Amino acid sequence: MRRQLLGLAEQDPRITGAAVTGSAADGREDRWSDIDLFFGVADQAALDEVVADWSGYIHGELGALHHFDLKVPAATYRAFLLPSCLEVDLGFTTADRFGPAGPHFRAIFGKAAQPSPAPLQDPGHLIGLAWHHVLHARSSIERGKPWQAEYWISGIRDQTLALACLRLGAPVHYAKGADALPVAVTGGLEDALVRSLELEELRRALRVAATRLLLELIATDAVQARRLERAIRELADLAER
Repeated sequence: MRRQLLGLAEQDPRITGAAVTGSAADGREDRWSDIDLFFGVADQAALDEVVADWSGYIHGELGALHHFDLKVPAATYRAFLLPSCLEVDLGFTTADRFGPAGPHFRAIFGKAAQPSPAPLQDPGHLIGLAWHHVLHARSSIERGKPWQAEYWISGIRDQTLALACLRLGAPVHYAKGADALPVAVTGGLEDALVRSLELEELRRALRVAATRLLLELIATDAVQARRLERAIRELADLAER
């Protein structure tokens, strides 16, 4: 499938460059991997046309069941699901921006631009999401909305893992670095899994999630941890230290 799509790209005069991205770019793929390809298009005027034509091919010739877009600055990524359950992710950008946006990029043809420095992830944003989720988990419990409470408690765990990944230099997005974290970080979060929708269970899980969050905040930003600790403890019904 990858060879077929790359061959099609070489025959498309509007495409000036192609690269393999994702796990296949550096030999990490397995039977669960997606096909990830990134294309440079001659100019902005042709970009929408190329995306539309390639989408027609993936749907018409390969029988795609559905697709959705992930738009990032200066590029469009379109993810397709094939009947075989294979996911095909195609990225499109203009020729002058064709180049690596991350560490996993292997050019097949065309001139790749020099990579731009990756923007630094802001821990403050992750910290903000974390306290926000604690607050809304508590309000959902008090309002008798167990499914919403479970959603927010899960989100607290997600942000705690993201903060730990950022602190330890592991990939942050989509929990890609979470399984490489030490057990000292992940082990305590297991008890924050919600085991039922009973309100007392939700309160228990929230207390554990908030406790692990506070530990991570201390390791990530002790100043912010001191500012937020009292509020987080109050929201999660944690005893004062």
